[in-house]
Amino acid sequence: MKTLWLAGEDRSKPGFREWLDLRQRVLREPLGLVYTAADLDAERDDRHLLALGDEGKVIGGLLVRGKSQPPGVWKIRQVAVEPTFQGRGIGRHLMTQIAREADAAGISTLVLHSRESVCGFYEKLGYRIEGEAFDEIGIPHRRMSLSR
Repeated sequence: MKTLWLAGEDRSKPGFREWLDLRQRVLREPLGLVYTAADLDAERDDRHLLALGDEGKVIGGLLVRGKSQPPGVWKIRQVAVEPTFQGRGIGRHLMTQIAREADAAGISTLVLHSRESVCGFYEKLGYRIEGEAFDEIGIPHRRMSLSR
């Protein structure tokens, strides 16, 4: 499996549209939400790590927000895997890759807001729950972190 980095402003690059469509189908549609121009503008400084399948199609990805975070911290957002590829280690691969990238960049802490229903996935990767559950986009979430 190959991975590809795209910057938030790389909307015209190959793969970006596929990635946006995947996020819409997997993360937004089940909640009755649609990406807006404002949502995408808010991601302009984010980096997107994409997982590509054998034919070069986007099968998963995540966003990394670093600029608006405290020094030494990256926030992981919008982790999504194509439903037909779920359970095959793609999410684990992406999370392992982002941890390596963070180490190389001198980032000591990764944080994320996990849907409560998938906290176990992140706990298996070493993330710890911080604080109480909270509502985000209409569903329960937990703040989680991994310190390196």
